[in-house]
Amino acid sequence: MLSDVTTPQDLDERFREAVAGLPGTAARRPSGGPVRDGSTLTGDQALELFDAQLTSRHLDLAARWLRSFGEGYYTVGSSGHEGNAAVAAALRPTDPALLHYRSGGFYCARAAQAGAAATGAPDPPGGVAGDDDPDDGIDEPLAAAARDVLRGVVASADEPIAGGRHKVFGNADLHVIPTTSTIGSHLPRAVGIGFAIERLRKLHTGTGPFARPGPGPRPAGADRTTGSDWPADAVVVCSFGDASVNHASATAAFNTAGWCDHGGLRIPVLFVCEDNGLGISVRSPHGWVAAALGSRPGIRYFAADGCDLAQTYDVAREAADWVRRHRRPAVLHLSTVRLMGHAGADAEAAYRQPAEIDRDVARDPLVGTARLLAEAGLLTPDELVARYDEVGWQVRRIAEEVLTEPKLDSAADVVAPLAPRRPVRVSRAVADAAVRAAGPGAAARATTFGDRLPEEGGPLTLAQTVNATLADALLDHPRTVVFGQDIAAKGGVHGVTKGLRDRFGPTRVFDTLLDETSLLGLGLGAGLAGILPVPEIQYLAYLHNAEDQLRGEAATMRFFSRGAYRNPMVLRVAGLAYQEGFGGHFHNDNSVAVLRDVPGIVLAVPARADDAAPMLRSCLASAAVDGSVCVFLEPVGLYHTRDLYTEGDGEWLAHYVGPDGWAAGHVPIGRARVYGVGSAEDITIITFGNGVRMSLRAAARLASEGIGSRVVDLRWLAPLPTADIIREASATGRVLIVDETRRSGGVGEGIIAALVDAGYVGSARRIASVDTFIPLGPAARHVLLTEDAITQGAHTLLAR
Repeated sequence: MLSDVTTPQDLDERFREAVAGLPGTAARRPSGGPVRDGSTLTGDQALELFDAQLTSRHLDLAARWLRSFGEGYYTVGSSGHEGNAAVAAALRPTDPALLHYRSGGFYCARAAQAGAAATGAPDPPGGVAGDDDPDDGIDEPLAAAARDVLRGVVASADEPIAGGRHKVFGNADLHVIPTTSTIGSHLPRAVGIGFAIERLRKLHTGTGPFARPGPGPRPAGADRTTGSDWPADAVVVCSFGDASVNHASATAAFNTAGWCDHGGLRIPVLFVCEDNGLGISVRSPHGWVAAALGSRPGIRYFAADGCDLAQTYDVAREAADWVRRHRRPAVLHLSTVRLMGHAGADAEAAYRQPAEIDRDVARDPLVGTARLLAEAGLLTPDELVARYDEVGWQVRRIAEEVLTEPKLDSAADVVAPLAPRRPVRVSRAVADAAVRAAGPGAAARATTFGDRLPEEGGPLTLAQTVNATLADALLDHPRTVVFGQDIAAKGGVHGVTKGLRDRFGPTRVFDTLLDETSLLGLGLGAGLAGILPVPEIQYLAYLHNAEDQLRGEAATMRFFSRGAYRNPMVLRVAGLAYQEGFGGHFHNDNSVAVLRDVPGIVLAVPARADDAAPMLRSCLASAAVDGSVCVFLEPVGLYHTRDLYTEGDGEWLAHYVGPDGWAAGHVPIGRARVYGVGSAEDITIITFGNGVRMSLRAAARLASEGIGSRVVDLRWLAPLPTADIIREASATGRVLIVDETRRSGGVGEGIIAALVDAGYVGSARRIASVDTFIPLGPAARHVLLTEDAITQGAHTLLAR
């Protein structure tokens, strides 16, 4: 019978019909022995995995039922992919897992596996253990997994990982790291976790606020970085769909894993491609996925029929054991089917022929496992259907229970996990660093520029100050690592990391391949595993190639895990414009809108040396204490600037501010710096970055005319120092916003909005750079903000 099988009722009926027609067997295999000849999967394991598969299937059916009367909000299911339960059984419950949205069988099997380990129940090697009585339904670990998933479907605030913010597979106790990716953007992070697990072997344990937490229980409500619980021989598993193979982020992850392997770096990652042949309605060309995955250099290829539980388990175990033993990457290519379409509203008949759908239904992995159990004599067809019905009844009961649970009911509840700001703890972390700075190792704290002590070597440039602060961080905090393109041997294309590798070695300061997506993925994985990563991107324009790793992966981790997982990171970026002698839009990029738009992110822009060290130290402490994702945007045009007003005055240099320096050696996040220029207070100039130096120079010219200015250096573009903006604007009643970014989407728009929202009633004027990419050479001066424009803008404002 041909059918489009687009409804749960159709699929349910086809399952019952297929199982009823299964032949029995006179001989019953021992449940502790192989479920069939030649397989390592035992009958006991097959029974337990069947329960996990049934639970996953009934979760899909329950989600469709909930959606039918408006109480379910997510219907992308795992039907046809339930063979991935065997992959979970082939791994350990302590192996970190980043799951595809069709890996429901894996999630349920992992819950049962972890439950057995927690209760001390007999656990077959690499597999799931538990009761094999066909009449008493699913046990508590599977029931808990079902409740977790259904809470996500109904957006319950009691859902344990995302708290009703999204339906994800995630659970810190199960070492399942939540990911909302539908296009493989979690794969670079998986590579980063594998890298970090291996790199942690080479780092000292360390103590203090920047050290990774040790294993064991955390206080209620505390952040938890579960990387501390991953054993040294852990394997990272990362599942994804066949369509994701073609996405740039997935390609970057495969390439990075192979690149590292080729160079001798060990990356213990098992990629699992669940290949149903479709990306929503677009078919993967026949043979393409196997060709694409099988030809990746440095990645071992394994393949199995994902609808055959025994074969999937055998091959998955072989693949997992190979990765665990060799600490090298592999890919497991599972052939699966997709049943009931992409999601609830998907009408498969619009793009698939009935015969094609019928062939997929004939490969239903639940029917395949039922056949396996029947042929082994472990369950009769009637018992199989009874087990199916019992699991279905329990899942439906749980679905009815979660219907009454509370939903998120305020904006404050929704955003609560986004960006905790604990300034007291951050300040304490910096103060602790100051104590260490005065300890026995203080004499060795020389900047790598000329190997001289910062406090004895005279004033430093912005670039030299960043270098000295990174050296301090690497000395103080054993889990800090600095990496990026050209930052090690070369010392960075701007010289900012000069000498750091020589002092701290290649395990803590190292070069990466030329791919920003992979670079950020390494940082995301390292932070999740307990390292404090400080990656560098050479130019701001290069970040745009990979910005989703910040937006979709880094910034969402706390949001979709309620702080159970976090990825602390301080991303250093050379950015903005005014780089003399080397221009063009890729090396002079003044677009920061994408960074300011990411919820929860910290965006710091130090304009001068005496702010750079305290601000960078604040970012490092915030990342370590609060798990913040910080972007430290260093104005490339000011890296080596020495003078402010006249050539040779050295006014833009500053002595190094160590951890024990002014204001406890750090700058509170979201607080501006104010300069008074002239004896009067006629105008407030609000600016940042290169605009600070230009505004101070313009203010000096205005002062010579008898016009006094208050120059406000924002320092932090996210969060904006709103209170300081309002206070300083109100002090004069005249505000000139000096914004070196583009007029459309620039920082100035946010400042104007802050003034309007606060009810500011004075006058205001904004000057900004032109809405264009920045050209090469002298032509750039025609489109970028200038000192003359600042002076003219001030005069215009004062003349009103």
